[in-house]
Amino acid sequence: MPEFTWLPANRATAEDVEAVFETGGARTCRCQALKAPGWIWRDTTQEQRDAALVEQTACGTAGPTSGLIGYVDGEPAGWVAVEPRAGYPRIWSRKQPWMRMDPEMEGVWSVTCFVVRKGWRQSGLTYELAAATVDYGRQVGAHVLEGYPIEPPPGKTVIWDEASVGLVQVFLEAGYEVTASPTLRRRVVRRRLTPTVIADD
Repeated sequence: MPEFTWLPANRATAEDVEAVFETGGARTCRCQALKAPGWIWRDTTQEQRDAALVEQTACGTAGPTSGLIGYVDGEPAGWVAVEPRAGYPRIWSRKQPWMRMDPEMEGVWSVTCFVVRKGWRQSGLTYELAAATVDYGRQVGAHVLEGYPIEPPPGKTVIWDEASVGLVQVFLEAGYEVTASPTLRRRVVRRRLTPTVIADD
């Protein structure tokens, strides 16, 4: 079986990040849809989005960083965006109340985007990446992980760009629970984390 591993993006190389994004379906967006002010395609250039991703991932530094890189047998194969909810200004500027539920809640980290590199699609990699957010969340002291996935009605399928936010089943397999169903297709999911307690010898 292939071996899956992951690293916070700041501990990965910039080349690994680029390898995932270059052929992963997010070549243009660069995971800026909830971070860039205004309407991303109108108000930012491709060069600005490229530079923003480099700055946010902070490869080769002590961080903070904006996501995780997943590896299959040592090859960079996927990305999941996860960072404090406050790092997504467009969550707070949009009119949809489901994107800012419980604004007073502390320690909420948002899981907003999955990218799978060409060659590893339909291999279950998003499930591995979702599980990695739980391990990472515990490491960084997050209290709650929150995602905004899609659940298509029975007999319906997702369009290509909807799947980037993740599917409900992917999150459920990682122990998330549905908190709200604000639209026919959209769900808000959360995973509450308990700090790991290390017993004294």
